[in-house]
Amino acid sequence: MNAAARPYRHGLVLGKFYPPHAGHHHLVRTALARCERLTVLVCAASVESVPLADRVEWMREAHPEAEVVGAVDDHAVDLHDPAVWDAHMAVFRTAVPEPVDAVFTSESYGAELARRFGAAEVTVDLDRTTYPVSGTAVRKDPVGSWTFLGPGVRAALTRRVVVLGAESTGTTTLSRALAAHYRARGGVWSETGWVPEYGRTFSEEKLAALRVTDPGADWAEVEFSSEEFPVIARRQDDDEQRAARRGSPVLFCDTDSFATAIWHERYLGSPSPEVAAVAERTSRHLYLLTDHEGVPFEDDGLRDSPDLRPWMTGRFREELERTGRRFLLVTGSPEERLRTAVAAVDDLLAEGWHFADPLPENR
Repeated sequence: MNAAARPYRHGLVLGKFYPPHAGHHHLVRTALARCERLTVLVCAASVESVPLADRVEWMREAHPEAEVVGAVDDHAVDLHDPAVWDAHMAVFRTAVPEPVDAVFTSESYGAELARRFGAAEVTVDLDRTTYPVSGTAVRKDPVGSWTFLGPGVRAALTRRVVVLGAESTGTTTLSRALAAHYRARGGVWSETGWVPEYGRTFSEEKLAALRVTDPGADWAEVEFSSEEFPVIARRQDDDEQRAARRGSPVLFCDTDSFATAIWHERYLGSPSPEVAAVAERTSRHLYLLTDHEGVPFEDDGLRDSPDLRPWMTGRFREELERTGRRFLLVTGSPEERLRTAVAAVDDLLAEGWHFADPLPENR
């Protein structure tokens, strides 16, 4: 691109990005198109509940062409106090020490910010007509602002619901039915995702590999090693994360890495600290434990121990209680289980999302 198209050597975009949304990304894209080099400065106050590191990561992912840096700024916000401005500028200059010749903003304070940097002010969509969204609006109503959020923010805000249980207790049936139920609500919910159980795919592949050399082999001959379970747990988490990045405000998972730890006990007779560590890396918001009572055991070729179902239901419940995870035991017919589960998920969603208030502003 020629110099006329990019009239500025070094541009700056500064904001809280609490959290980033489409308006922020429009601002950055506009600045990138007009600058030879662009720095995006993410400033977070300690009182805010979205970590600075997350915001920096989200902005870097969205704008790899820009240099994204972060800074903690706990100074009061008073646009009428020169001393307060001086304190903020000390933070900004420490984070961005190089000369800046253009400041891109969508805020009323842009002129003063640009003056203090000795730079041109470039105002972009001050009235929010291109993208009618703000950080305040996102924090107040993430669901209403969902279409303005990028993949990383969606993954962080998605309410994750895991259906888990012993063999042949309807986890797949219930989790798929839940996803279909919420997709049918339309709108933002039409993208509600469902994450299948990777452990089952892994098991199918192990049995198929065994049958290459022994065509008559059955499930009872398949053996697992402890090293395979962390692989399953990490892949399950990766699949979940990908689904959360592209879906609606709720995601349904047919098992998760926490459940994988119990399956390790079931097949190898002891816990796996490595799998347990994997499970702690991701937060889930609700577990639905499918009861074995009232569900006939069906051997689909990858099941062999109906007598272990009571033990597994008990172990799931014990570990859910011990680790303080929010869960509900679902019982009854498939229809009753779905009604119970929907009510529990609706209660979860009704609780909303809770962001700490940013520092008050005196404009």
